[in-house]
Parts: sequence; C-alpha cells; structure tokens
Amino acid sequence: MLVSAPATAANHWFPDISDTSVPKADCGPGSKPEPGLQGDVSAEDRQSGRSKQGYNCNLTELGNVTGAGGGIVSASFEHCSYTGSLFPGNNFLPQPGVQVIDASNPRNPKVVGSLTDTAMRGGTWETLKVNKKRKLLAATGVPLLWGAGFFAVYDISDCTRPKLLNARGGGIAYPIPFTSHEGGWSPDGRTYWASGVAPGHLSAIDVADPRNPRVIWQGLHSFLGHGFGITPDGNRMYLSNMAGVTVLDISAVQRRAPYPQVPHVAAYLWPDGQLNQHSIPITYRGTPHVITADEGGSGGVKIFDVARVNKPRYAAQLKLEINLPEHLDTQFRSSMGGSLFGSNPHYCAVDRPNDPTALACAWESSGIRVFDIRDFSAIKEIAYYNPPAQKGATALTRPNSPHVLGSVIGAPGIEFLSLGMSLVNGRAKLNEMIGPRMGMVVGGDMGTDWCFSPPEFHGNKILTTCADGGFYALELSNRVYTPPPDQDSFLG
Repeated sequence: MLVSAPATAANHWFPDISDTSVPKADCGPGSKPEPGLQGDVSAEDRQSGRSKQGYNCNLTELGNVTGAGGGIVSASFEHCSYTGSLFPGNNFLPQPGVQVIDASNPRNPKVVGSLTDTAMRGGTWETLKVNKKRKLLAATGVPLLWGAGFFAVYDISDCTRPKLLNARGGGIAYPIPFTSHEGGWSPDGRTYWASGVAPGHLSAIDVADPRNPRVIWQGLHSFLGHGFGITPDGNRMYLSNMAGVTVLDISAVQRRAPYPQVPHVAAYLWPDGQLNQHSIPITYRGTPHVITADEGGSGGVKIFDVARVNKPRYAAQLKLEINLPEHLDTQFRSSMGGSLFGSNPHYCAVDRPNDPTALACAWESSGIRVFDIRDFSAIKEIAYYNPPAQKGATALTRPNSPHVLGSVIGAPGIEFLSLGMSLVNGRAKLNEMIGPRMGMVVGGDMGTDWCFSPPEFHGNKILTTCADGGFYALELSNRVYTPPPDQDSFLG
C-alpha cells in the first residue's frame, strides 16, 4: 500500500516497497512479445541469439540510423534528432561530434550533419537538451562521468542546420566556470542548469543572450546530484539526490535577484530505488505532480502529488514484473551477462505536460516502454519496443556506444546486494532484497541493447536512441494510443 510521508520535517520518508507491477500490454497483430516476465530478456534468449530479433508490442520500428551508436542521452526537435556524443569514440567518426538526423521521413531517416564544438566532441553524457520555446539546443562537455568548462548553445530554428551562437575565434565556444554531469533548461529558456555527480555541485548559466552565456549562481546542494525537473514557472527544481529527490527554491535565480539564494524546501526519500535519474513536473486533474525515475535498484517510476510541496503524497508507482521483489533473483540471473544496466528506467517523457495521457520510458535492457497514465489509479502498459541486440558490435563499428565501450574496458564482476530497511508503524523491518542482486560487470555479452534516452512523442511517433542500435523512429498502434489534439507532430 502507498501512504503519505509524515510532514513534520522537511525530509519525507516513503517506506513502502511496491510489490505490484502494472498490467501487461495486450499485444496486437505484428507483435513479437516477450515470452516470459514483463521486461525480462532471459539468459536463455541472450545466449541462444533470440534477443537479436528484438521484441515489440503495439510499437513498431519505422526507421533506424545505427551509425556509430546512440551515445547516452539524445534530444529531438520538430523532425530532427540530435544523437548524444560519447568521448572519445565520437571523435573517430567521419563526422565527429553530435550527429544531426533528419527524420522528416521517419521511414528513411538520414544523418545530415554534425555539431563539432568542443563541448559536443568532448562527450555530452546527459546534458544534450532542447528548449522548444526558444528553439535552442545546448550541451556541456562531459568526457567521463564529470566534466567542466565547455558549454555550447545552438540555434535550431532550422533544425537540420543548427548554428553555434556562442562561438568565438575559430568557431569554438569559450569555456566558462562550471562542472557538469547532467544539464537542462528552465522552461523559459533563459537559464541552463548544470549539475555534477559529486560533490553535489549545481550551476545556473544565464543564456538570456545565448551569444554570451555566463554563470550567475553556484552552490552545493547535497553530497551527490544527478538530473532534475523544473516547474513551468521556473521557480522550483526537483533535483535528484541519488537516494531520492531534493526540492530547491530557485525563484531568486529565475527573477535574476542580485545575490540569489537557493534554499532547500524538502527532500523525498525511499528505500526501493537507487541513483534517481530525473523528474518531470506535470499537472494531473488540476493538481501539480512530479514523475521521477530511478535508474537502479528496481524502484521503477514514482509519481508524487506535490500540491503542498512539504506534504507530498504518493500518487502511483510503475514497475514491470521483472522489478518485483520476488523476481529479483531472475533479474540477477538475466542481467549477469548484460552487465551494469539491467531492467530499470533511465529517462522518461510525457506526451503533454498538462493531463498527460501517456508516459514513455527508456527502460535500459528492457527497451522502450509506453504506459497509459490517464488515470493514476489504473495505470497500464500499452506498448513496448526492445531493439535487436547488437551482439556483433565492436569498438570499431560502435565507437559512440557506452555499452560497447564498457565491453572493451572490461572489469571483474562485482555483485551488489541491496538490503532495505523500512519503518512501518514505528517498527524497523528488514525487507526483502530491494535492489536487484545485479551482476555489476562493466560491459558484458551484448545480449541486449541499453536504452537511456528519453522516448519523445511526436504525435503517434516516438523518436529515441539506444546505445548500440542508434536512432529509432517508432510508431504506436492506433489500437492503443490516440495523440491528444493539442499535441503537434512534425513527422509524416
């Protein structure tokens, strides 16, 4: 059962561990469904080669650009997609940097250029983001987990021909003082926020004049930090603190106060889930909510009612069958060959911010998963696409894939056993293993792909990238999904 956290302090502990998965999708004609547990690519399928055929249900592939691999987080705007770059592999491509893909014909997408500023060639990690309002694309340079200094802003009014705005001599953007692992825009596009993994460093970059970005605030918010989501007014940030979410009041930065302060408002913490990745502020039936995903620990996706930010309430939780406590040994067995990333969400996207009807998530080795979220009390899965495993891929053919890079690096397998403590009615209770006993092997046997990038809606089309398979244009069956009338689509 999901319960509200006590509201007597700024930190709110949600002790419940969901032992219920969302209902499976009802697969229509043309599907190649998963044969076993929802979200599982079994060791048998990995070893036999079945996973090289992929799995799909009500979500079909229209077009693909494999290229050198899909990096980590990519972005899309109108009929274009921008493939996140991985350092150093992207520099060995004929066109180094961030690849520009024209998907105006989603059945025949094409690479039409690349972005070569230092930030783009230095590896964009989880920082490559679009601000649709101002038609801007930006990223920071993150060579490996952590980066500093390099920041590039592009005008994507013509999405196939981005123009570097903050260029100096030689067409290279000058460095500015910040650190980064993750990044993203304020809704109005005037501020780009860069967040580092450790030591919890957060920077606000003023991009009101994108030709002259400058750092206007920096601070330490916690020991570790990750991605975030910002409310539509730009005044509140839901920042991943690795063990949950820290809520920050960023209104002073938003209004450009002379000496801005960024106070902590609250923190939401829970035992099932690790490495919280990012959050999506939405409204649901007139009430503000936040959707947040854990990239490890089988915490799945959680939804909070934040009408009263210091009295948050659990609204829903999404897990696949493979994420349930009773199936953690199965997940451990399945993911031993698939290495560090098993079956957890990484980045998600809604089809619209107000009363969204669907949520799509890149669920790492479980592929792209799509859910009907019109009613938080009856969320169900409606479609999925788990791309074919690229078992023959090498560093020569996929130098922009973190999965392949990990396989080349190699490392001894280290098993992490996550045990949870929850407080129920004032008593400490040792739960079942809440984090999967995952085989933490860097690299692995390439028995699945790794899907990290947000699956972004364009009508009934979804644009995304996965680490090994690169860019995919996908289409949702009209038997399970009808785009909201206020959602624009730029795809044919």
